[in-house]
Amino acid sequence: MESLNATLLPIVQTINGYLADYVLVFLLIGAGLYFTIKTKFVQIRYFGEGMKNIFGNLSLKGEKQKAGMSSFQAVATAIAAQVGTGNIVGASGAILTGGPGAIFWMWVIAFLGMATIYVEAVLAQKTRITTASGEIMGGPVYYITHAYKGAFGKFLAGFFAIAITLALGFFGCMVQSNSIGSTIETAFGIPSWIVGIVLVIICALIFIGGTQRLASVTEKLVPIMAAIFLAGGLIVLVIRIKYLPTTFGMIFKYAFAPQAIIGGAFGAALKTAISQGAKRGLFSNEAGMGSTPHAHALANVKTPHEQGAVAVASVFIDTFVVLTLNALVIISTLYTADGPLAGGYVGPVVDVIGKTNLAQTAFGTVFGEKAGAMFVAVALFFFAFSTILGWNMFGKTNVAYLFGEKATKIYTIISLGFIFLGTTMSSDLVWELTDMANYLMVLPNVIGLVGCTSLAVSLIPKDKK
Repeated sequence: MESLNATLLPIVQTINGYLADYVLVFLLIGAGLYFTIKTKFVQIRYFGEGMKNIFGNLSLKGEKQKAGMSSFQAVATAIAAQVGTGNIVGASGAILTGGPGAIFWMWVIAFLGMATIYVEAVLAQKTRITTASGEIMGGPVYYITHAYKGAFGKFLAGFFAIAITLALGFFGCMVQSNSIGSTIETAFGIPSWIVGIVLVIICALIFIGGTQRLASVTEKLVPIMAAIFLAGGLIVLVIRIKYLPTTFGMIFKYAFAPQAIIGGAFGAALKTAISQGAKRGLFSNEAGMGSTPHAHALANVKTPHEQGAVAVASVFIDTFVVLTLNALVIISTLYTADGPLAGGYVGPVVDVIGKTNLAQTAFGTVFGEKAGAMFVAVALFFFAFSTILGWNMFGKTNVAYLFGEKATKIYTIISLGFIFLGTTMSSDLVWELTDMANYLMVLPNVIGLVGCTSLAVSLIPKDKK
C-alpha cells in the first residue's frame, strides 16, 4: 500500500495542479459570474425567501412521502452532503497551503456559486423523471441530455455519471471515512480500521432502507450536528474575542499578499491562495460540481423556483456559517500573536500540525488538548457520516442511469468497500484522487448548465425577473 501511495501521489498531484490552477478557478468563477448576471443576482434577491423556506419548514420528523422527499428533507440531504470534511479538514488544508487569505477566495467562490446552485436546483426539478418502479430521479445527466440532444449529450452525461460515481460514490466516501478514522484514532485511540468496520455496518443499514430512510436520518442529523458544532465554535470565539479583529484582518490582508505568510514570490503565492480557495470551496459547498442537484430534484415543491431559493440558502449555511466559523477558530487560536503558526507554516511545528489535526489543535487551545481533539472528532464523525449518506445516493442515481436500477445493489456493495478502504489509506492520496474526480465532474456539469440557461431563467417567477 505504501509503494502504491508513493507511486500514484506525485502523478495525481501534477494532474490536479493543472486542473486546479488553469481550469477550475476560471470555470467556477466564470460560471458563477455568468449565472449571477443572467439571473440578475438571484443569490441576493431570493436569499431571504430561501432562508425562510428552510427554517419555516424545519422538522426533525417530516411526513412520509409517497416518492421523493419534502423540501426540508431534500435540503437537509443537500446540506448533509455539503457539510463534511470540506468544512473542517478541507478548510484546514486551504489555510495551511494558501494561508488565511484562502478563506476570502472561498467566500468569493461561494457567493458566485449561490447563483450557480440556483440554476442547478431548478433544472434538476424541471428535468427529473419517475422510473418504472415509482422512484423520482434527477440531476445533471437529465438536464445535460435536455440541453444537448444526440451523441454529444449522451457522451457528456455518461462522462459526468462515471466521474461522479468515482468522485463521490467511491473516492469521496474514502475521504470522509479517512477523516473520521484519523480524527477518532487521534482523540480516542481507537484503531482507524475498527472505526471503518463500524462505519460500514451503520451505512449498510441506511443504504438498504433507500431514499425514505436516508431522508429520515438526514432531517434529524443535520440540524443537531450543526447546532452542536456552532455552539462549540462560538464558545472558542467568545473566549478569543479580542483576536477577532486581527483574524478578519488576516483573511483580507493575506488574500492579496499571501507571500507574507506562506512564502515564495508574490505571483506564485497569490495563485496558491486563490486555487486553494477555489478547490476547497468547491469541495465544501459543491456549487457547480453537479452533486446536490440530485437531492434538490427529489423535493416535492410547487415550483422549481422554490427549491432553487432553498439551494441558495444552503450554500450560505455551508460556507458563510459552518466553514467560516471553523476558519475563524483556527486563525484566531493558531495564527494570531500567541499562536504556534503566527510566523507562518515554518519550523518544527510542521512535524506535528497537518490538515487532518489542525482543527483539533485549534479547539484544543481553548478546550484542552484532549477535549478539543474529542470535540472535533465527534463533530467530524457526524459531518462526514452525513456526507457519505448523501454522496452514496448521488452516485446511486448515476449508476442507475448508466446501467439500470438493478446495478445499484452491486454499486452499494462496492461503495461500502471503499468506505472501509478509506480508513486504511494515506490521507494525501485519498484527497488528491477525490480532487481529480471532482474537477472532472465540473466540466460536463457546467457545459450542461450553460446549455440550459434559457430554461433556467424562464423558471424564475415572472414578477421577479
